[in-house]
Amino acid sequence: MAVTIAVETPLQDDVRELVKQLNAYLNPLSPPEFQFQMSVEQMADPATTLFVARDETGRAVGMGALKVETPDMAEVKRMFTLPEVRGQRVGSALLAAVERLAREKGIAVLKLETGEGEGFEPAHRVYTRGGFTRCGAFLDYPDSGYSAFFEKRLRQLR
Repeated sequence: MAVTIAVETPLQDDVRELVKQLNAYLNPLSPPEFQFQMSVEQMADPATTLFVARDETGRAVGMGALKVETPDMAEVKRMFTLPEVRGQRVGSALLAAVERLAREKGIAVLKLETGEGEGFEPAHRVYTRGGFTRCGAFLDYPDSGYSAFFEKRLRQLR
């Protein structure tokens, strides 16, 4: 499948629909207090850059965001692809776009939090294929057993 990936505003209807579908997928998988979902309004913050994958017809089929937390650390957020495009490397392409931007910004380490357990295996495969390894909890995420944490070193810390 040919997709284009570009930086876009999250404040558009098709992105809102992707977020709605992502939340619908995630909500039954872990308790609400252990879900750390960003709204489209939160993704519109200047510290966050959203990438949208579109198919050849222009339909939004996936998304992923980079949220800069410190000059040395950024987080991968809101990674999602529509079920019908899974297995076609759209998620990997989105993750690569997020990583490229992090490198351009001079970020030393890229981290992410995702769910743990049944239903999250495909996401874990995308991250490990992308060179991410397991790490401990970071920022204010609790080490609850409902989260899995990954990181990828992009450069040495200053």
